[in-house]
Amino acid sequence: MRISWTLAYYLGRQYLMAIAVVFSVLVVLAYSFDTVELLRRASGRVDASLDTVFAMSLLRLPNLSIKLIPFAALFGGMLALSRLTRSQELTVTRAAGVSVWQFLAPALILALLIGGFVITVYNPLSAAMLARYEAIEAKVLRGRASMLAVSSTGLWLREADAQGQVVVHALRVAQQGVELRDVILFYYEGTDRFVRRVDASEAYLRDGYWELRDATTSYPDRAGETAAIMRIPTTLTFDRIQESFASPSTISFWQLPSFIAAMETAGFSALRHRLHFQTLLAVPLLLCAMLLIAASFSLRLTRRGGTGALLGLGVGVGFLLYFSIELVQPFGLNGTLPVGLAAWAPTGICLMLGISLLFHMEDG
Repeated sequence: MRISWTLAYYLGRQYLMAIAVVFSVLVVLAYSFDTVELLRRASGRVDASLDTVFAMSLLRLPNLSIKLIPFAALFGGMLALSRLTRSQELTVTRAAGVSVWQFLAPALILALLIGGFVITVYNPLSAAMLARYEAIEAKVLRGRASMLAVSSTGLWLREADAQGQVVVHALRVAQQGVELRDVILFYYEGTDRFVRRVDASEAYLRDGYWELRDATTSYPDRAGETAAIMRIPTTLTFDRIQESFASPSTISFWQLPSFIAAMETAGFSALRHRLHFQTLLAVPLLLCAMLLIAASFSLRLTRRGGTGALLGLGVGVGFLLYFSIELVQPFGLNGTLPVGLAAWAPTGICLMLGISLLFHMEDG
């Protein structure tokens, strides 16, 4: 028997309402905990007013909520199916000849649509808000602004202090940013008064200074100078340069491919960003897997008894599978596993486990 459009619409609405309710509760909890944590970090900071902290928490909320969506699918699926089972609606539906796969079809289609919306529409909004959050956090909580940018024109570094700032531009990079080629340094007093420019064929980041090769210094009001080797003090370190990269979560799904290409052209590793991109692509299937696991532990509550234990087991399995993704990703970051395998394998395992459990419980 084919499932009717009326029944499919009704079931889809039940799934959507349950997921929305659970998602709203999780988001409120996440916002509350995140605000408390930001208040703790902001204590003693002069620039961190209460309004600023609340605004920062709101800016980070979309990014946090993306991580909560798989849990919303898991808990929402369990809520909707247990409600339909206890009200005997699923019993009547199955007696009419509708199989478990048919009345789960609206939920799976809904999961695919939600996943597609998350990565194509919600993620760009989340990335823009998180980028704004990180800029405020760097200024208010950490006391320093972001100082690195990678584009098609090369690498740009910025270092500022009380006296002024220096902007470093390099066309090519080696050794993850500690060796630069075709380098130009622009020196400013304050924020906008140009002081001098230094051109060099190569620059090496040493302990506390840049070592420039074949350097030429130009001034706006007097003759320039040349030097075979020039040392310029700096507070930059390899770790600070790596920390200054835009985190993958601050880059829109649509911009990630071009950003990855720019990073690799400049000479930097883009493993983190590649892994994040592949993980985003896997979101729709991850939501489907969570719904299948929810169905495996929710459909036979009235016939098997032990409702609390069965639901608790389902929640535990869902949590275990989701956090396995976080455990596998470091292997992709350090090159132990291919990026595609590290991003897709946990989702594939979740999906196969959900299908297997459902086959075993319903058709076994």
